[in-house]
Amino acid sequence: MKMTATVVIGSQWGDEGKGKIIDFLGQNADVTVRYSGGDNAGHSLVVNDQKLALRLIPSGILAPNSICIIGNGTVVNPHTLLDEIKELNQAGVNTDHLRISDRAHIIFPYHILQDQQQERDRSKNGEKIGTTNKGIGPAYMDKMQRIGIRAVDLLDAEGLKEKIAFNLAQKQRVLDDDLWEQLPSVDELTKQYAEYGQILKDYITDTSYLINTKLHEQKRVLFEGAQGTMLDIDHGTYPFVTSSNPTAGGAATGSGIGVTKIKHVIGVCKAYVSRVGEGPFPTEQINEIGDRIREVAHEYGTVTHRPRRIGWFDGVLMKYVADVNGLTDLVVNCLDVLSGFDEVKICTGYQTDHGVINYYPASEKELENLTPIYETLPGWQEDLTQMQSYDELPANAKNYLKKIEEITGVQVSAFSIGPDREQTVVVNDMWD
Repeated sequence: MKMTATVVIGSQWGDEGKGKIIDFLGQNADVTVRYSGGDNAGHSLVVNDQKLALRLIPSGILAPNSICIIGNGTVVNPHTLLDEIKELNQAGVNTDHLRISDRAHIIFPYHILQDQQQERDRSKNGEKIGTTNKGIGPAYMDKMQRIGIRAVDLLDAEGLKEKIAFNLAQKQRVLDDDLWEQLPSVDELTKQYAEYGQILKDYITDTSYLINTKLHEQKRVLFEGAQGTMLDIDHGTYPFVTSSNPTAGGAATGSGIGVTKIKHVIGVCKAYVSRVGEGPFPTEQINEIGDRIREVAHEYGTVTHRPRRIGWFDGVLMKYVADVNGLTDLVVNCLDVLSGFDEVKICTGYQTDHGVINYYPASEKELENLTPIYETLPGWQEDLTQMQSYDELPANAKNYLKKIEEITGVQVSAFSIGPDREQTVVVNDMWD
């Protein structure tokens, strides 16, 4: 068996169903790696009618024979992590195969308070971003300012105290008094986080070395990003983005491997588009169509429970995502949700003040003022949820998938017709 490094990325604004596809592919993976984000990225898995909501631990945790890694590109809240380990154990899921990068940065209570203050300040100016207030952005800020505290630091209580004291002195300058008063003392934080370190010490290791060792042994390694491409700090709808790189390029830097080792990049999308929070959304349907799709698909945030915004499939966006990530395959989820529509639409271009464009603009103002150009396709009435092959799909559903391939230039290698792992239909092998 040849060495295979496969990256699974979200191709829209997150919530595309990456967890289910990673769980599906992870059954044949030797290593599964989460390479970006933190506990702001919820993903749901349904296995044998049991629903598990994960936030930080990779979806690959359900594959007992696969090493499950939280990579150096993530930011880790130890309290959340330990709660999640406990929840998984209580559900009968073994977590002994979990590993945490010693270079992953750690979220502290002051990061969460800083997040709250920044969002509060933005709201005063009408510039709310819609953060989950998990401290993700401030933790990445500290990382870039070179004052962050990493997982390896939790194992050195004396050094940890010095770092915490320095950080608290910095935060006192920026936090409002009411928020500052909520923080524990240096000694209390040191004691708490040193205890976290002792509990997690058997999980913390040099995961880059571990991953590369497995690749040299010709093992299969699966990389999973958090959120979606359109929330990428560089390539998403800035500033309504996350604070990391969930794109395929982030897999290399966020896990410590060379880019030449990545062989497949699988983009996961829905048969329509959804988004949680603020920001541009060209094909959004604030009408009966959007409401109908939301209720049929139960489109509410895994972590926030906020109703997701709904829109028709955006082919311009998907072509952009395909280029940015170098997609080799597409997985189209929720195809069953569109059953019952007399017609379905796909956006093929944008009408702007200066003409029709076929690319995704960087300008927030331009995105807000453009008008989608749609191609209308015949819908289908059949219930797809019990179908087990591509050949069983009605002709109009097949044509819908073919149109997505035509617009994006990427083959649809699988599609899903329901939330369960078994409701994933593979068209092309996504490992070899």
